[in-house]
Amino acid sequence: MKTQLKRVKGRLQKDRPMTTISIRMPEDVLDDLKEIAPALGFTGYQPLMRSYIGQGLRKDLARLDGSQLSMLTESLRRRGVDDETISAAVTEAGLKSA
Repeated sequence: MKTQLKRVKGRLQKDRPMTTISIRMPEDVLDDLKEIAPALGFTGYQPLMRSYIGQGLRKDLARLDGSQLSMLTESLRRRGVDDETISAAVTEAGLKSA
C-alpha cells in the first residue's frame, strides 16, 4: 500500500493523468449535482463528483492507515516491544497513532 506521503505528493501534481469512466446513477441525483455545483464554486458536476469521491477516499484511507498502525503496534507489543519505544518510533516516522 502507498504511504500517505506518496499519496499527498501525487495529488499535488497539476498534470495528473485522467481516465474516462462510465457510471450509472439516478437522473435526479445528477440533476441535483448539476444544480449545486456552481453554488459550491465548481465549474460543473464532474469536478464536484471528484471532490465528493476524494473526500470519502481520504477518510477511508486515513481510517485504514490507522487500522494498520494499530495492528502493527499490537504485533510489536506481543513481541515484547515496550510502549515507549513504539511511541517514539511512531513519532519519528511522522505517523499518527491510532
